[in-house]
Amino acid sequence: MLTRQTEGVIGLVIAQTLLGTIGLCVLESGADPVSVTFYRCAIGGLALALYCLWHGDLARLRLVPGRTLGLALASGVLMAGNWVLFFEGIRRTGIAVATITFHVQPFLVVILGAIVFAERLRAITLVWIGLALIGLTLASGLGGEAGAVLMSDRSYLVGLAATLAAACLYAGVTIIAKAMTGLSAPQLAAIQFLTGALLLAFVAPLGPLDLAAPQWGWLAVIGLVHTGGLYVVLYKALPKLTTPVIAVLLFLYPASAVVVDALAYGHLIEPAQFAGLGLIILASLAVTLKWGLRQRNPAVV
Repeated sequence: MLTRQTEGVIGLVIAQTLLGTIGLCVLESGADPVSVTFYRCAIGGLALALYCLWHGDLARLRLVPGRTLGLALASGVLMAGNWVLFFEGIRRTGIAVATITFHVQPFLVVILGAIVFAERLRAITLVWIGLALIGLTLASGLGGEAGAVLMSDRSYLVGLAATLAAACLYAGVTIIAKAMTGLSAPQLAAIQFLTGALLLAFVAPLGPLDLAAPQWGWLAVIGLVHTGGLYVVLYKALPKLTTPVIAVLLFLYPASAVVVDALAYGHLIEPAQFAGLGLIILASLAVTLKWGLRQRNPAVV
């Protein structure tokens, strides 16, 4: 029999590793970022709605306050925008660079939290954020040997900007979630995704008849596996794990993306970019685990 923590570790490892393959599906689908996001929201949202129906969560939505539902709808708009921008970043910069760049999002959450919730930013936190920014510069390739060439590549720079904007929107989703109570994680995700699908339906995504059979296959994988399926796996895995374990395993996602980009498209990142990823991981762990901050009520063990 597996222990509760072992089950959580296996679930999170599977989820994060598979998430690293989403960029491959996006590119192979050949669809534009708006269309990919629309079908991800529609297919994943319906899958999660059925999951909620199975567990009786849909009926309980009637008890949720209007303010909470409003926040959930707003976070759905941000989630959809985040995916459109992230997929645009993947299209312009590649899977590895976009995924690594997106993982500065935890630091944006810290900064937004300081603004929205008037949370105090400690000096050591600012040091870690500064270290992450150095890591971002290196990981993006702008600080490496090819930096001068990339700086003149307008499409590449637009891709980096889109990815950073996506990280900002996702940080907004995280901040809204912190301010919300009364919704389970599956309920919130289902509302977010279906909101995104309704919103993007008015932005001219490719229609069902415009998609070839192989495209439907890739989009189905994104919606059912990378969205509906993996979100359920994450919901079940995360409560079984401690924060330090989660903080470490979450970086299997960018690591997997780097491997997928190399194997599928031969995109090998430079040593400086590896160093940048290392700095981002180090700084993120430091912020998440509060390294360097004195705990007021240390645990007695």
